[in-house]
Amino acid sequence: MTSTPSTVQNLRVAIVGAGPAGIYAGNLLANAVTDAGGRVDIDLFETLPAPYGLIRYGVAPDHPRIKGIVNSLHEMLDAPSTSDPSRRRIRFLGNVEVGRDIALEELHERYDAVILATGAIRDAALDIPGIDLPRSYGAADFVAWFDGHPDVPREWPLDAASVAVIGNGNVALDISRILAKHAVDLRPTEVPDNVLEGLEASAVTDVHVFGRRGPQDIKFTPIELRELGEVRDVDIIVSDEDFAYLEGFVPQNNQLKVMLRTLQQWRTRETGEASRRLHLHFYHSPVEVLGTDGVEGIRFERTVPTDDGTVVGTGETRDYTVQAVYRAVGYYGTPVLDAPFDEVRGVVPNIEGRVITEPATAGAEDGGTAIQGLYATGWIKRGPVGLIGHTKSDAMETVAHLVSDAQGGLLAAPTVTADIVDLLDEREVAYTTWDGWLALDAYERQLGETHQHTRERVKVVPREEQVAVSRQESLVES
Repeated sequence: MTSTPSTVQNLRVAIVGAGPAGIYAGNLLANAVTDAGGRVDIDLFETLPAPYGLIRYGVAPDHPRIKGIVNSLHEMLDAPSTSDPSRRRIRFLGNVEVGRDIALEELHERYDAVILATGAIRDAALDIPGIDLPRSYGAADFVAWFDGHPDVPREWPLDAASVAVIGNGNVALDISRILAKHAVDLRPTEVPDNVLEGLEASAVTDVHVFGRRGPQDIKFTPIELRELGEVRDVDIIVSDEDFAYLEGFVPQNNQLKVMLRTLQQWRTRETGEASRRLHLHFYHSPVEVLGTDGVEGIRFERTVPTDDGTVVGTGETRDYTVQAVYRAVGYYGTPVLDAPFDEVRGVVPNIEGRVITEPATAGAEDGGTAIQGLYATGWIKRGPVGLIGHTKSDAMETVAHLVSDAQGGLLAAPTVTADIVDLLDEREVAYTTWDGWLALDAYERQLGETHQHTRERVKVVPREEQVAVSRQESLVES
């Protein structure tokens, strides 16, 4: 991070969102202020009872390597305060929704600065006819279901034999792999029991993944693609015609080179023995979801690449018989009540992390007025692009500006000195704490031990149960 001022005032900072973006920001801020000879008290607010956001509720359960990031996030939240070892330097307050349980303005009254790190958990829209038919779903909703998010239904309809997935990124691969994979192969993971039961009853035999561009434009990562080819009893099927435009193409990086080699190898694989199939289609632009009372098929226009790297339609359409459609075309930001929000881009308008009033032109990064003491980081700042590692550099930029503003006297001092917990108690908000998360974490691991030690944990799904375990309260049987 850029060098910090030699001294900085003692700060109280609220961070809204306890996913990687919020945790990285808190950790970097604590280090920056301490290095500058100051002190900072950080409260991390999260609408869910448990921390980690995307890592807990947005990453497929069969990705243990990615979920290993939790270990470093745990260390950041578990670290003691340098000024008071009896406290943690970042205080976690879960099951608190800013805008419902407490207003953004009430945070401004109690903190020198507020950082928004709410991420993007909703699906981006796909504006084609039929997209709202029954059995047409958003990827984010499906991911939330198989990751045990407490605020989605416990059951998911998996009665379709043939399924279409629209998208050419890692989320599309994640949901396609979960749909195609046999439930028995997910048993060792932390997949919730209700999800395991649903997948065991799945009727899916064929999953079709459609991308508007060609193989050279895929947005996967090599690990995701390789894991797809390792799924047991699933044939990967690609079409030779989708590789006709690769002649003479030179990959610009090693990652793409590896992925194209993987795809080329799949072209020569023998298929036909597996009980399930995963079809990868390229140069398909969605035109319409077909059906009357529900999804019966999907229509695409065939595309071709142009010299400038884009694709154009050919006028040729192709119909596929499917009984369900999943759109994985991107995520849309999660706004905070009373904070500016760009409805077009799905982000909080900002300049390098400093939140500004709504620009005159949607999507513009200038023209607005900086809002004193309000910042943004992560996907709500830049949009749902980039991997988790990008979130750290994002937070570095935002924190550098916050510290600079503090040194320059640009932050308004809090007008209310009372602890925010007093207000939450007064409103009878059943907030959870870091110690509560440690209790829930231990409880989930204990549940895993009941499965003949084959599962690291069994994730608790109901919000009320998570809160009760975290607060060491008894559940009332209904």
